[in-house]
Amino acid sequence: MRLPACIDHAPASCHRTENGSGRGLRQVTSVLIASSGLQAFRRFVAVAALVILVGAAALPARANDKDSLVLPIPEAEAKTQEEMKPYSEIIEHTRVKIEMVPIPGGEFLMGSPESEEGRNEDEGPQHKVRIDPFWMGKYEITWDAFEVWMFDLDEQRRKLKKLPLTARDKAALEYQLFSQPTPPYTDMTFGMGKKGYPAICMTQFAAKIFCKWLSAKTGRYYRLPTEAEWEYACRAGTTTAYSFGDDPADLDDYAWYFDNSDEAYHKVGTKKPNPWGLYDMHGNVCEWVLDQYVPDAYKQFAGKVADNPLVIPTKLYPRVVRGGSWNDDPEMLRSAARLGSTEEWKQQDPQIPKSIWYHTDADFVGFRIVRPLRVPSEQERKEKWEKSLPVIDRKAGR
Repeated sequence: MRLPACIDHAPASCHRTENGSGRGLRQVTSVLIASSGLQAFRRFVAVAALVILVGAAALPARANDKDSLVLPIPEAEAKTQEEMKPYSEIIEHTRVKIEMVPIPGGEFLMGSPESEEGRNEDEGPQHKVRIDPFWMGKYEITWDAFEVWMFDLDEQRRKLKKLPLTARDKAALEYQLFSQPTPPYTDMTFGMGKKGYPAICMTQFAAKIFCKWLSAKTGRYYRLPTEAEWEYACRAGTTTAYSFGDDPADLDDYAWYFDNSDEAYHKVGTKKPNPWGLYDMHGNVCEWVLDQYVPDAYKQFAGKVADNPLVIPTKLYPRVVRGGSWNDDPEMLRSAARLGSTEEWKQQDPQIPKSIWYHTDADFVGFRIVRPLRVPSEQERKEKWEKSLPVIDRKAGR
């Protein structure tokens, strides 16, 4: 942390020298006494004393910051929905930031009406859902962030700068040195672009481990959204087929899809956002959520208000992705449209057994992250938010 300037209107000469010695202060003292008299000298002494006191007070904070499990970002702090603000999550030792947007809690009607054009049977019946407040990634997770975890780029830079391990670095290493993707067996961008483009081809499991790593790295709890949270955020208070209305003719302004994508994904955030400031919720790449895909899952909620629902996975396939992609027609980009993963997404994988990290054939699948305002207890994580079957050994190395 840099020491503050002495005071905006104070002379620049009141700062300490770079080497931290008192020689600079002594030099300025003699100049002030000679040129401005005793009154100016007294003002200088008062200001210099303030600088020294502020600097001394800041020293313990610097030491404690290294040992803290939470990376200080004032804008990220909130105890109530009213206190929530947008903020930029930092990945230490890199220049990568993840923009987070506050999503207010509330109720909405999940699914689509039978009259909606392009509707599928798995989108009904419509039912009320209550959602707690959370932050959501403004954009899909890019290769810039994903590859920090994949290739230990933060650790490489830390070592080059000869910086000590922080408590957060140590916690994050559990999800780097001991559980991260094996080297990819092909170019996972497929030539479509990397810097500023959405990361793709990861399994849901890989996306979840990324969230665990980011949580350890920052001290803030991140995870994938539930299917209900995703649709709630996508709709952003709207009830139409898309967050901008019912007419797919307007898609070009908001989404990359089959008709305008040139058969490739595009940089995140290049189209218009939805009403809550989220980009690419329609199109570009489909996005992983936590839920098992069950075609008639909504039937269990008919006539009820579902409270933060989650269909906890009990098998590897299918899992839900949302939003549609660069390779989809307009109907798959609707707010209510659902898609389940399949084993065919690993068809090109040459490994036996197949990789737990990559869906090589899912070059249209990525993800974005959420952070709930209320941090779940360890028990709640175990019983709901992080529960999934079959259990996968993240240290299996394949």
